[in-house]
Amino acid sequence: MGVPFISSHARKRDHVLAIDLGARTTKAVFVQRRGDQLTLANYTVIDSPVFEKALAAEVLAEHLKEIVRVLGNRTRQLTLALGVNETLFRQVEAPMMPIPDLRLMFKFNSKTYLQQELPDHVFDCQFVLPSVVKAEATKISANAKQKVMVGGARKHAMDQVLNASKIANLVTDHVVPAMIGPVNAFELAEPETFQKEVVALVEMGYKNSTITILDCSEIMLSRVVAIGGDRLTQGLAESLGISYPEAENIKLGMPGEVATNLEPLIHPLGRELRASIDYFENHHDKAVSKVYLSGGSARSEVIFQTLQAELVVPCEMWSPAKTMQLTLPPERMGEIEQTAPTLTVAIGAAAASF
Repeated sequence: MGVPFISSHARKRDHVLAIDLGARTTKAVFVQRRGDQLTLANYTVIDSPVFEKALAAEVLAEHLKEIVRVLGNRTRQLTLALGVNETLFRQVEAPMMPIPDLRLMFKFNSKTYLQQELPDHVFDCQFVLPSVVKAEATKISANAKQKVMVGGARKHAMDQVLNASKIANLVTDHVVPAMIGPVNAFELAEPETFQKEVVALVEMGYKNSTITILDCSEIMLSRVVAIGGDRLTQGLAESLGISYPEAENIKLGMPGEVATNLEPLIHPLGRELRASIDYFENHHDKAVSKVYLSGGSARSEVIFQTLQAELVVPCEMWSPAKTMQLTLPPERMGEIEQTAPTLTVAIGAAAASF
């Protein structure tokens, strides 16, 4: 499901540098394509230069140049994934018309189709069924409608990243909503499950977590929950009377020692995710067979077990690099198993660009 929203529609490439601009850490992957095989050639996870505020273009440019340098200066072309605070992803019923006309329709009628005024956004979209794209819109009834995936981004954010790329002497070919990253990465890593089962993908981010429910490859529900690893770490720091960095290290390194402190902090997230699953199951009369967890905080065994108990559905930590060939530098090869769940959005953004 390659859905590169807000794209320059550049010619397909045989390599991609994809960057997930997270609120606390930036994740980047360099992926190569050899026939039908995708190869993870390098990756990095580094601190974002400024937390809690928008980056100046010059600061972001230096950040991008550092990422390119760390990954070996292999390309000037980038794919950037922007977070849920700067982007949106929706599925709506829309009239059959050419994609350029649809973009304009969403721009000037966002209230009608997206239920909110979005005057400062730019949009791109894609019909859910590939066959629809091949149809001649002029020959289809004006009343005909089709499900459309809509991606949008704040114009200011777009201007910032494109300006930063230019300053850094780089070229941003694609900008994608981070929300689609786990879906694309899951199709790559678990193709049979993606095609045949009803599953939920939960990505635990820094400020927010997302849940996407798939029914035999079709996105049935996507939701952002405003609870992420930051709230868990902050709550742990307050309950133990320790610093934020100390709490973060304990949360991931020794979670069993603070299970009684962590569990009450995790329950609100579990309830929100369970409510999303209940909503889907009640409306579609289908059961979610498994929940696949990714993201940095999901690596904590206590967080994983607590969420599984709250959701009452089997959960699994999965690797977006499962089916990829690995040609990583030796120092990265030993870390990839532990780090892979944090690369889900970046690998999914890369997959959308091929």
